[in-house]
Amino acid sequence: MPELPDVTVYVESLAARTVGQELRGVRLKSPFLLRTFDPPLSRASGKKVVEVRRIGKRIVLGLEEDLFLVIHLMIAGRLRWREAGAAIPGKLGLAAFDFASGSVLLTEASTKKRASLHVVRGEAALGEFARGGIEIEGATLAAFRDALVRENHTVKRAITDPRLFSGIGNSYSDEILHAARMSPVKRTAQMNDEEIARLFEATRRTLAEWTDRLRHEVGDGFPEKVTAFRDGMAVHGRYQKPCPVCGAPVQRIVYAENETNYCARCQTGGKLLADRALSRLLHEDWPRTLEELEELRR
Repeated sequence: MPELPDVTVYVESLAARTVGQELRGVRLKSPFLLRTFDPPLSRASGKKVVEVRRIGKRIVLGLEEDLFLVIHLMIAGRLRWREAGAAIPGKLGLAAFDFASGSVLLTEASTKKRASLHVVRGEAALGEFARGGIEIEGATLAAFRDALVRENHTVKRAITDPRLFSGIGNSYSDEILHAARMSPVKRTAQMNDEEIARLFEATRRTLAEWTDRLRHEVGDGFPEKVTAFRDGMAVHGRYQKPCPVCGAPVQRIVYAENETNYCARCQTGGKLLADRALSRLLHEDWPRTLEELEELRR
């Protein structure tokens, strides 16, 4: 799922192309994309875009007359900038937003159609999409601490909870925790002031650095390679590859459709975290340390 750095660059690229432009119309290919009926989508046609903003992982096109188009890309949704009136892709296409200068195509590379489009009127209605999480940029350490320890969760779950922190998902949470040298399963109630401050700085630095990096990669173009797995990531999507800091093989915890990647040497003192699937298979033979894992492989 596109997270804060990716969505920020989407927003900036869309703003550069659409603010001040008239939305000539929305071509809807998948009826399942639109989740609202009042105001009708047709009401957006002919309105100028006055702003583009981010709410969590959602992209908001603000139009004249206090109308808002709220786009949630979910896991597999992506945006493309093409020539005006470009055809909506047959297999993946969901919709097109047409302007005189070009068209924004919305696609989704998944059989599970989860991406959504809402049409709402007024800031009050728009505010219902805010989950309550704080924005890291501009947040104080005190505000970060208050959000982090509000509930006793693993730190991985806490920083990806949109009710606590805005825009952070599975990919960048792995990178944040590696930068903070912290176990993803550490309980927030057990964190001391030094650990909270270290996590705060790692969160700010990781999100800012990746946002700047993506801006540099896109330049004056449009984001075309939005992915959860990027060259230069330290641990996310790098299972069994060497950690860029210590060289130890990156480990993982698999759960449902997601996995957590971490470096045991940098983050857990060499201890392997139990992977649910492999633990169930190996039982007491499950290796507890990197050394035991290497011995098992030999």
